[in-house]
Amino acid sequence: MENYTVILVLLGIMVILSTMAEKIRVSAPIILILAGIAIGFLPFMPEMQINSEIIFLLFLPPLLYDASFKVPFAGFKANLGIISSLAFSLVFATTAGIAVIAHYLIPGMTWPLAFVLGAILAPTDAVAALSITKSMKLSHLTTTILEGESLLNDASALVAYRFALAAVSGSTFIFWNASLTFVILLAGGFAIGLIIAKALSLILRLMRHNSTAILSLQLLAPFVTYLVAEHFHTSGVIAVVTLGFSMSRLSATRFPETLKTQSANIWDMITFMLNGLIFILIGLELPIVVRELNSDQLLIYAVYGLIITIAALFLRTLSVFLNHRKLQRGFNNPRIQSSRRAIPASILLSIQESMIISWSGMRGIISLAIAIGLPSVVNTEAFPFMKSVIIYITTVVVLLTIVGQGLLLPFIAKSNPVEQAQGSFEA
Repeated sequence: MENYTVILVLLGIMVILSTMAEKIRVSAPIILILAGIAIGFLPFMPEMQINSEIIFLLFLPPLLYDASFKVPFAGFKANLGIISSLAFSLVFATTAGIAVIAHYLIPGMTWPLAFVLGAILAPTDAVAALSITKSMKLSHLTTTILEGESLLNDASALVAYRFALAAVSGSTFIFWNASLTFVILLAGGFAIGLIIAKALSLILRLMRHNSTAILSLQLLAPFVTYLVAEHFHTSGVIAVVTLGFSMSRLSATRFPETLKTQSANIWDMITFMLNGLIFILIGLELPIVVRELNSDQLLIYAVYGLIITIAALFLRTLSVFLNHRKLQRGFNNPRIQSSRRAIPASILLSIQESMIISWSGMRGIISLAIAIGLPSVVNTEAFPFMKSVIIYITTVVVLLTIVGQGLLLPFIAKSNPVEQAQGSFEA
């Protein structure tokens, strides 16, 4: 009962601080994380350890559903090339890059453990980036790419984490087996999401005169979809995203305006509460992990976290600008300008947009949840200690990316990206 009381108090604090952040024009995620750290160090504050199962079941499905529901499918499809590059190729490249650095930099970090750390820190959290930049009037293209990436990258990171953890337990990594498993997870998740969406649309038609029942089923659908997909060992992330896209199309064509407004208000409130609570929980995690390590270890592992943060930012920037160059070259290629493969001007990234997308690679609650969800017993004597190290480094990277990059992101986005994007299109 004590934890439930604390959660209610934290929710109240979150609402007040979010309102204050708007008035003083400081990004709410930064204020909430710093408040969480301060609250966590209070001597009378009970430990609020993040439960990874709760994060994946109660936080992830509704946030994924709401994001996929709101992302225009046409824009998502048009930018699928760069979105999939960031969500899949970059995640695997970041996993490998961080693993190499961690293995050679951190004492006791074996290759399997290094890949576990890499998989944990590979996915970005666009919720944090978009929460920080929501008042900056980002271009529609930038927002679509960031949101689209966040819808898919959790799936690829969870697959990488699964195989890395299996390697820690002594299993042998087989590339073709991992590739086949990845395809099956994505295809299975897509199929389950589509089947549930079709079934839900039929049920909603039978209840079309009962708006309360329709809204209730919409609220339950992401959780059911995620659980069903995970039960069949497919990707719950892809299943929920597929459901969100399908229900968005159904809502646009079949739902009356009053129902759309009611639904939007309900989901805005839910995402506001969940997002705010997430950032406070991230802050609360630092005091807990600090107690797990000796004071002389905290600084050196924080330095390791800083190095990993810089490396991840470099890999992301490289990937984004390679995609920027690829799109520009494709657009200017006369051989494909009149074919189906022609690159439309609407998806060309300006330099400013590329910088914003590069700098928006923040890590968040999913990385922390995966780290905390590491098993306590694995086939290695050093694992209990290294688990604490992994959780601490993950926490440091999350704080550095959200607070550090978050404070600098407004300066990068200070000039009007919309005008620059239009200029690049006209060019």
